[in-house]
This record gives sequence, structure tokens and C-alpha cells, in this order.
Amino acid sequence: LDQVQAAEAWKRVMGPGVSNYTLKVRLDGSTLVVYRKSSVLREELSLGATRIKEMMNEDLGRKLIEKIRLQ
Repeated sequence: LDQVQAAEAWKRVMGPGVSNYTLKVRLDGSTLVVYRKSSVLREELSLGATRIKEMMNEDLGRKLIEKIRLQ
């Protein structure tokens, strides 16, 4: 259930612009693993990882994600 909620929250929080360049999002324990299509996207997301984590947890209504790993 957490897997599905995390993937849906990713789409809501990041919007279609980023979601369209994301291949897959999965939860590995408390780490959100994001598989992306673009190396440029990796750089942009890594710069905002702390804020993205906060927005994701806010959307989910609990502290589910402690770390974001970009693949």
C-alpha cells in the first residue's frame, strides 16, 4: 500500500512535467527510489531533494520517506 501511495504522491507533488521524465518510483524501506529518463533531471532533483522529501511526506500525511535516491 505504501508503494502505491508513494507513486501517486510523486505524480501529484512533482506534476506532469517531472512525472513524464520518470520511469518508475518505488519505496525501499524509507528510501524513495526514483528511476528517471534524463541525466539533467537527476541534477535538478538532487538539488531539491530535501524539499521534495518534505513535500512528499506532507502529501502522504506522515513521515514515510527519509531519503531520496535517484537512479
